[in-house]
Amino acid sequence: MSRARELDAIDRKLLVELQRDASLSHADLAERVGASTASCWRRIRALEAAGVLGRHVRLVDPESVGRGVNVLCHIRMKDHSAKATEAFETFVASRDEIMECYSMSGDWDYLLRIIVTDVDHYNHFLMRIVLRHPSVATGSSHFSLAQVKYITAIPL
Repeated sequence: MSRARELDAIDRKLLVELQRDASLSHADLAERVGASTASCWRRIRALEAAGVLGRHVRLVDPESVGRGVNVLCHIRMKDHSAKATEAFETFVASRDEIMECYSMSGDWDYLLRIIVTDVDHYNHFLMRIVLRHPSVATGSSHFSLAQVKYITAIPL
C-alpha cells in the first residue's frame, strides 16, 4: 500500500524550492512558485501535517568538523529474532557515528554509513563497539575514497 500523497504542480514546486533552500521566506517561495504568500503558508502547513515535510536542518560539511572518514559497513546478525533486531536497531539509534542504517535483503542484514575522524577511530568503533554487540555476527567495511555525488533532494 502506497503512502504517496497527491501533489499538484504548486506543491511540487514548493517541495523543489524548499529542498534547495529551506530558509526562503514565504514571500520568496510565493514568487518562485507562482502563488500568493498566504497560499504558500497554508500549503506548507498542510504538507507538514501530512508528513510530507519534516524538520528543518542545516547540512554540515563533515571534513570541516573533523569527520572526513566515511565508511559503509555491512552487518550480518547472529540472531534474527524480534528481540535481537530491536536491540540492534536501538543500539544503532544511540550511536552518533552511525549516520544511516538500512535493513537489507540479500547476503547482509544491515548496511550502515559510519562517519568518523580517522581510521583508528573507525577501528576502535568497529572492533570494540559494533562487533561486540551481542546480536552481531560479523561485518564488512568499505572505505569511501571520494564522494562523487551526494544530494538530499528527493526527485519530484
